[in-house]
Amino acid sequence: MSFWQGVLRQAGQSFLTNTGKFKLKSLKSFLSLFLVGISLSVAIAACSGGNTNSSSGDGAGTGATASPVAANKQDAEITLVSFAVTKAAHEAIIPKFVEKWKKEHNQNVTFNQSYGGSGSQTRAVIDGLEADVVHLALGLDVGRIEKAGLIQPGWDKEVPNNAIVSKSVAALVTREGNPKGIKTWADLAKDGVKLITADPKTSGIARWNFLTLWNSAIKSGATEDKAIEFVRKVYSNVPVLTKDAREATDAFFKQGQGDALINYENEIILAQQKGEKVNYIIPDVNISIDNPIAVVDKNVDKHGTREVAEAFVKFLYEPEAQEEFAKVGFRSVNETVAQNKAISDKYPKVQNLGTVQDYGGWDSIQTKFFADGAIFDKIQGKVK
Repeated sequence: MSFWQGVLRQAGQSFLTNTGKFKLKSLKSFLSLFLVGISLSVAIAACSGGNTNSSSGDGAGTGATASPVAANKQDAEITLVSFAVTKAAHEAIIPKFVEKWKKEHNQNVTFNQSYGGSGSQTRAVIDGLEADVVHLALGLDVGRIEKAGLIQPGWDKEVPNNAIVSKSVAALVTREGNPKGIKTWADLAKDGVKLITADPKTSGIARWNFLTLWNSAIKSGATEDKAIEFVRKVYSNVPVLTKDAREATDAFFKQGQGDALINYENEIILAQQKGEKVNYIIPDVNISIDNPIAVVDKNVDKHGTREVAEAFVKFLYEPEAQEEFAKVGFRSVNETVAQNKAISDKYPKVQNLGTVQDYGGWDSIQTKFFADGAIFDKIQGKVK
């Protein structure tokens, strides 16, 4: 309720006595306050040019083209929750979007950003972290947020490319000079080769690692029984399954464990950009590691941020945003950007690329491989 609405309400209440009878003195008081209120309202409107809810921005990018509606918009605040290795890309992309939105809508947008393991980020959102937008490592995680009632079904059809906004492939990292001669996924099953990887029961990236190995067997013509034999042998060469990918990376690089490590190509490229020397191979049989984006419907409706959140998600598919993803190691989902020679030269072409859809999607994959009693438990000897 506005100030003058309060004044008028109080004056109106003085119209009546406790018995409901009209008093002339009260009427005169009311009329006096009413006239004063009208006079001041007119004066305020004249001073403000009729704009009673102006943006708190500095007016940059407005001028003659700014509409009265846009000029009245309040600042917007967006919370982006993403998996850790997207941080460098988003920190370059967000200022571009903020500038574009300010210019087109005369509205300031600020971003709260949270980065961490995809699984832990998923749990945090389900447990109450009020993300407006989530960008996660695998569709399974977004699906869990959907099942929690925060995202409406069909989120993967609301934006291009089935909501996949960044992607990578699996890299096979070896020791300097590659003393064990590891060149393909099949080499990881050889006697005397030690592989470092995380536990797919606890790590999203490790699920991609498992699927990479499974895909390599199937795409090479193996039956399911032969594929099970292959992954069983590879995991028997893993001295210890770490809790997450970060622990696996530390075990390989900092502690000197193992002869090989499976990691995202984008992580390797980013490490090289930071001056680290990494020996790695991108095998010709590989898996497309697809990272989805989604607006968290329940939260944007609560915050009143749907318009800005949806615009940000769409902006991530634009060339200027996709170029930033490509700079830090992600393979672009925008064909124009992907075919740019300066970018395409960084990413060796994969001849035989599998996808999650080849194996029925993440719900089917989770049930078949990673649920209690499923294939991964069986190869670990946890189930007869």
